[in-house]
Amino acid sequence: MREAPSTKRGQPAEATVRPSLVQRRKAALRVEIAREAVRLFTSQGVAATTGEQIAQAVGISARTMWRHFPTKESCVLPLLSAGLDFVMDEMRRWPTETPLLDFFTETCRIGELPADTPVILDLIRMTSTDPALRSVWLQAHDDALPILARLLARRSGSHADDLRVKVHAAALNGALRAAAEDFAQRYANDPEASGEEITACLLAALHAASEGLPY
Repeated sequence: MREAPSTKRGQPAEATVRPSLVQRRKAALRVEIAREAVRLFTSQGVAATTGEQIAQAVGISARTMWRHFPTKESCVLPLLSAGLDFVMDEMRRWPTETPLLDFFTETCRIGELPADTPVILDLIRMTSTDPALRSVWLQAHDDALPILARLLARRSGSHADDLRVKVHAAALNGALRAAAEDFAQRYANDPEASGEEITACLLAALHAASEGLPY
């Protein structure tokens, strides 16, 4: 899970450091491994797929693959993190004077979905039935939580360790996960589902989170 510099209005932007060629190649290889892992998991099942098969499909040695991922299930982490990375990138452009819900409603409309979206949705659906993949999905959100807390703290002038900030970050994180799962299940048989539908799921989840506990 990457964390980029803030570009929020009213605050100085931190210097943007472009990833090195080695870092970009490493990230690209990790995504390629993730795609092949999902393809094999989908076609023959998670239990029947070995790490060696994933490595062979990518064209690398098993030793190289294990340097990038500790388990075969963890190979899918780059794809499970992609949606969270997108949301956090958008939040770094969140104007100071705009409430979060208004920002997502008016500004953060998702247009054409990325090419990897069908693969990611298949993967999210698998996390509901495979405990090991579920752990990776929850790990992606656990990795995102401190970054969300820092983004919210920076905006409010608070500290990421403040309880209120941590609660808000947890609520936002939970809403993002629920929205992704809802979209994946709701549109499992609809290849024409677009950014409008996933935006609607996201906004519905954010509205529910903003309403607080129903007591």
